[in-house]
Parts: sequence; C-alpha cells; structure tokens
Amino acid sequence: MKKLLVILLCVAVVQGVIRIPLKRQKSLKKTLKEKGRLSKVWTRQGLELLESCTSPETANEPLLNYFDVEYFGQISIGSPPQVFNVIFDTGSSNLWVPSVYCTSQACLSHSRFQPTKSSTYKTDGQPFFIQYGTGNLTGLLGIDQVTVQGIIVQNQIFAESVSEPGSTFQDANFDGILGLAYPNLAVDGCTPVFDNMIAQNLVEEPVFGVYMSRDPNSSEGGELVLGGYDALRFSGQLNWAPVTVQGYWQIQVDSILVDGEVAFCSEGCQAIVDTGTSMLTGPTADIQQLQQYIGATETDGEYGVSCSSLSTMPTVTFVINGVNFDLSPQQYTLPNGEDYCSSGFQGMDIAPPSGPLWILGDVFIGQFYAVFDRGYNRVGLAPVVPYASATNGV
Repeated sequence: MKKLLVILLCVAVVQGVIRIPLKRQKSLKKTLKEKGRLSKVWTRQGLELLESCTSPETANEPLLNYFDVEYFGQISIGSPPQVFNVIFDTGSSNLWVPSVYCTSQACLSHSRFQPTKSSTYKTDGQPFFIQYGTGNLTGLLGIDQVTVQGIIVQNQIFAESVSEPGSTFQDANFDGILGLAYPNLAVDGCTPVFDNMIAQNLVEEPVFGVYMSRDPNSSEGGELVLGGYDALRFSGQLNWAPVTVQGYWQIQVDSILVDGEVAFCSEGCQAIVDTGTSMLTGPTADIQQLQQYIGATETDGEYGVSCSSLSTMPTVTFVINGVNFDLSPQQYTLPNGEDYCSSGFQGMDIAPPSGPLWILGDVFIGQFYAVFDRGYNRVGLAPVVPYASATNGV
C-alpha cells in the first residue's frame, strides 16, 4: 500500500501540479513534510521510491508564438551561458545554433555561439550537414553543457552552423533548432538533448507535453513541459496512439473525413506529429483534392478562401486510434488580410521508404495538446483548453 501511495504521488506531480511557467517545483519530499504527511511513507523502501521519483526535475519552457507559424523558446549553451531562441522540433533530432564563424546572412542576423567564451566547451570537429523540408545547413560538431529552464545537460553534442544558404533561416525569428525526435533520426549519431536528459536522470519521466496557443487575444504563446505534462491544458482524457516507427513521432491515422465522409486514407495511412512544421501537410495529390473540398483557390502558389465563407465550409476530421479529431474551418485556416484566410493545408511529398506521410503540424497541435511518451513509445492527444480558462476557479 505504501509503495502504491508513493507511485500515485509521483504520477500526481507529473500530471497535475507542474503547470506554472518559469518556476521550478518543490520536491515531493519537501511538500509532504510541510503537509505533515511524510511519516506515511517513511520506510526504507518508501523513501527509496520517493527519492527515485523526485530527484530529477520537470521544466516548463514558455514558447513565443510568431503569427501561428513559429513557436520557439530559449535555451543556453556553455559557461557562462550564451542564450539562443530555438524551435523545439519533434520532426528532427539534432541541436544546432549559428557559429560565430558563420558569415551567411542568416547567421549575421541571429545570435551566434562563441566557443572561446565557454569554459566548458570541448572540440569535436566532425563535419555536419542537415537537410530539412525547407532549408539546409552545414557546420561542425562541438560539445558543451546545454541548459533548458534550469535543467543542465552535460556533454551535449551539438552543431555549430558555418553556412546557412538561402533565405529559409535568414527570415526566421529563431536562431536554431532543438530536435525532440528519436535518436534514429539524428544526423551523425548525435544523442538528442532529451535522450541525454533521460540518461542523466534529469527529468522525472521520459515524457514531454506541448501546448501551442492559437488564441489571437492571448499574449501566451505556448508551453513545453519536459519530464511530464500539464493536465490543465486539455479537456477529457488523453487518447493514446502507439508510435509505429521510431524515428519521427509517427502514428497510424485510420482515415480522414470531410464533413463526416471518408475522403482520404480509407485503409489507413501514416502521419507524424511535428511541432516544427507550421502547416498540416499531406501528399500533394490528396491536398489538392482537399483544397477543392474546402473551396480554397490558388493565388501565387498559396491556397485560401474568403473569411466570410468559413461558416459554410466543411469540418475535416482525423480519425486516430478510433477517436475523431475534428478541425473546424476556423481552426484549419489562418487569417491573412481583411477578408482572406489562408488554408492551413499544404502539399508535401515524402518519398519512400520514409513516406508517404501526413504531417500533423502546428495547425493540428494548436487544437490538440500533444504528449510524447518515450517510456511507452506513444503519442497522447486531447482537445486544448486555453490556460486562462483552465485556471479559472483553481
């Protein structure tokens, strides 16, 4: 019974208590002592269990929202810390930031890492190249400590970019990217930051949760919880879908409905839940058909509709592990002018063996709180509750 009590207490800390950005939680042991309940678990076995579940930490990382197309937060690298804004990207696994030795225009307009100013920096020197859906970069690998909301990861391998061609990163409001996908996806075999957090016993659970605000009237951009998730951010229960391929956070979609009728994936298809993709993408032929279904027309390569027609447009539903995830027209479009709303759907062909894939990007995650569970290799989804609403009366 005492062992069960400790386990339930650990679960409570991870699932419900840790919800305040920029503030670290007291240890469970200290909280119990203050409430006069520590004696109830004061046995050798109970204390060992208690210490094992509370010695690591949980971090709540606030995210800034740039017009619903970029969500990024702050990390630091080195000693003393050098601060960078990064996309926390579940669609990749590497950490990179611009190097002071990079002369690309994209680097010059962003914060750049200076290895000679960090007392904990170690040279690796291995060349690095990474290709994203849009944009690529080259650089060299280095080793240093990385800090995310007070969690300090030692000996983290990361890339220092020395060339960022084109305008992809030049126009970005973030400096670099911190990948949160599986190690199998990591370029050059670099251990991802979250994997090192787990290995170094720095997080309470091998889990993280993502909230992305789509409320134009809210100053809150979003939140990443490392080591747990915030149950006040969503309504009902999390609906879990097993990871089908451990690279991306890849899951099975049973079917895709338009106004309740099966329109795509009648025999199932694969999708990835990707915080680093702004839109909701799919095979180009399917997305073109979907644009027709919602009445979107193309202008200069971009699909959109009159915002005044949203009330007559269909609901698009993704059926995942038997559960319907509905997107209303207001949710799958983005206001982009007085009476012009851009379609949140975009064609992207991912070649085999990785593809074809649908990408459930920020358009989707903005409506459904997402929990990424490395312990059980699954993704949990539930309808978002805006934080202001969630905390009313609490």
